[in-house]
Amino acid sequence: MPTSDSERCEAKKLKTEAQYMSTEENGEVPSSPEKALLKYGELVVLGYNGSLPYGEKGRRKTRFTLFKRAAANGVKPSTHHIAKTPQASKIVADKSHHSVSYTLSRNQTVVVEYVRDEDTDMFQIGRSTEPPIDFVVIDTVPGNKTAEDCKVQQSTISRFACRIVVERNPTHTARIYAAGFDSSNNIFLGERATKWKRPDSSMDGLTTNGVLIMHPTGGFGQECKAGVWREVSVCGGIYSLRETRPNPQRGKLIDDESNVLHDGTLIDLCGATLLWRSSAGLQKTPTHKHIEELRKEINAARPQCPVGLNTLAFPTRSRATKVTEEKERQPYVYLNCGHVHGHHLWGQKENENGDRECPMCRTVGPYVPLYMGNEPAFYVDCGPPTHAFCPCGHVCSEQTARYWAQVPLPHGVHAFHAACPFCATQLTGEQGFIKLIFQNDIGT
Repeated sequence: MPTSDSERCEAKKLKTEAQYMSTEENGEVPSSPEKALLKYGELVVLGYNGSLPYGEKGRRKTRFTLFKRAAANGVKPSTHHIAKTPQASKIVADKSHHSVSYTLSRNQTVVVEYVRDEDTDMFQIGRSTEPPIDFVVIDTVPGNKTAEDCKVQQSTISRFACRIVVERNPTHTARIYAAGFDSSNNIFLGERATKWKRPDSSMDGLTTNGVLIMHPTGGFGQECKAGVWREVSVCGGIYSLRETRPNPQRGKLIDDESNVLHDGTLIDLCGATLLWRSSAGLQKTPTHKHIEELRKEINAARPQCPVGLNTLAFPTRSRATKVTEEKERQPYVYLNCGHVHGHHLWGQKENENGDRECPMCRTVGPYVPLYMGNEPAFYVDCGPPTHAFCPCGHVCSEQTARYWAQVPLPHGVHAFHAACPFCATQLTGEQGFIKLIFQNDIGT
């Protein structure tokens, strides 16, 4: 059995795509191994530890797998027409045609006709539950969520937020574009929307709150670093960020960057952030089974609470967001020092923060339960779970913790902060994570 990180990853590479997709917990299961080899990649929503709190239902879930379609449904821009209003154009009225309408004034609209592209597949993402949307995304609420927590009064995610177009032939390049086609196969950019004429006289524009992307540098692995956030346009152009998301002034065109998705690319829809994992990248990623084996290895070592001397045990995946019924067995950590204990009442401080004094080193700070990070797509390596994010207590490998702690995720219309990928809680402390110290480790 592989023991080192490199051996584990190498063993994972040798598995075929069909084997990776052999269980339902890894996403949609193709009806045959041949179809599994035609998987383009996956989109995974940040802030959920493997599943939605109210259950995965239809197109509303935390993970969407992009498979090659039976028949191509991609479209590409063709001719453009001038009309007084979008409704006056025959192309817009014809639901069998795709079009993008750019309203320049009350009396002038440029309508760009899109025609079928037999070489591409198109997938659409947004808040709408209408048929054109393949992956329904709702606003992410930070923290260990319940179904009630996930209800938001007003969403900032567009109903038809973006579309991903993938080449059907090798190398199956995937590209992202802002805005998606509605039930009438149209995209409308109103008079107030940011739009402009490009040097080649074609039109382009931005959506209200924008679609942002960030490519990691160095690939999505042990050596990866956070890249620079950019905004993608309706036609796939890459621009520097606006001062705020809804600002009417577009950013500067970035000529040497593209809208091609790389393994580990982040896509922000102003309310939810998605992670793109390519088919090749997923073969290097730990599976749910691998994470479960790591959990069992920790529990098999029978870590003890230094105070109660009782054996600690990480809960199973199904209970990964709940404190176990046997509270004394639930691992807890002092976030300022990393010492792992069971649940006890020793060292409580009389303050509003509920801080505790660690009985091992007398450090005072937050005292929180630990949970396994159960979404494999967020891991950058196959290393053991030795570190925990602060202040939520989600446990993962050291390299995974280091990567996400230095990724500035969009928050609201102009802010950025690092957050735990498993629950979207803003990270705190000097590093944003802590190395776990079990009693077995002390003095070794």
